[in-house]
Amino acid sequence: MNPNEPAVADGELTALRLIDIAYSIDLAHAERLWAERSGQAFNRSHLSTPPKAVSFGVAPLWLALGEIAFPLADRDATAVLSVRLYDFGVAALSLRIAVKNHPWEVFARDVESLDARVGAGADPAFWTDLLARVRDVILPSLDRPATSAIDEDYLIATVHAFDTPVDAESLRSQIDLTQVLSGETRPLSRAARSELLSRSFSYYADDLVVLNWDRAFIYEPRRDTDVADVIEVANAQLVELRYYDTLLDDELPLMYDQVENARTAASLLASRRFAYLARRLYTLVAEVTELTERVDNALQVTEDVYLARVYSSALSLFRVPTLSASVDRKLAIVRDTYAALYEEASSRRSELLEIAIVILIVVEIAISLLRL
Repeated sequence: MNPNEPAVADGELTALRLIDIAYSIDLAHAERLWAERSGQAFNRSHLSTPPKAVSFGVAPLWLALGEIAFPLADRDATAVLSVRLYDFGVAALSLRIAVKNHPWEVFARDVESLDARVGAGADPAFWTDLLARVRDVILPSLDRPATSAIDEDYLIATVHAFDTPVDAESLRSQIDLTQVLSGETRPLSRAARSELLSRSFSYYADDLVVLNWDRAFIYEPRRDTDVADVIEVANAQLVELRYYDTLLDDELPLMYDQVENARTAASLLASRRFAYLARRLYTLVAEVTELTERVDNALQVTEDVYLARVYSSALSLFRVPTLSASVDRKLAIVRDTYAALYEEASSRRSELLEIAIVILIVVEIAISLLRL
């Protein structure tokens, strides 16, 4: 233990598991169901930032799930459970543990203990059981519940106060943030440390945010939750775009096979098959476009420049723009295929119409000859 390291006087550890649970969620219906069957607290509040600084497409619904005893490395803690539901079909499950008067070394050890018990490599039963509790209540509000879960984990270590006054500049030199951000106990190289700490943000002299792919450190003496909340929103967008990227990956090979089968069908059936496929692809494009627009517009940071920088960096770090571009490219392929199918179906119908006209002319001539 480094005697020069400040101790954590007040802090919080947060483990998130974000899961795609449905095509979409009727939040007003879910709110009514929860009030009727659970009786626990719920609200639509989200960010501590003034409303004019941020704008939601549809504000998510937060539900309290109670408290449980949760074992850490060398102590038993009390964990507060909750879930935040997003209208585009994502449930963000949360486990929060308060930290009081812990040396930094113990704080870092608790982070690793929490990650080992409920992180990406842990047994998913804890989150599965928690989600089942929520799903059991809100199931009627889910549109097309998901059959295969796509999820993301994230860990946030938050400090509200150290035992001695510390500013953001001296914090980096007084404590080793790399262990909390990476989970590594061995010393990292200078290049690795530099990369790990490269996404650091401060607005006031005494606050600090450092983002990593699966973890973040937040020093926030004013106890604002806005930074942690926008990190969660960015993760929710990542989960949903991963779902649509996977959906289109699965759909494209099927689409090619169906188009080929339609082309090899008899001419009388081909136009109908082309028309059916065109309608199906049009529906897919419309649905995916609508939901991805909801995801893209889930949160707009308007006046808070600092929060906008953190949010933009989180989106970039989680590769949300890259996934969004991938979904757009695959949608463009589906749109082009739809246009080609529609044109081919129209062409086949024109051919059938011409054949029908020719047949009618032949029949009329035959009838005329028979009369003669």
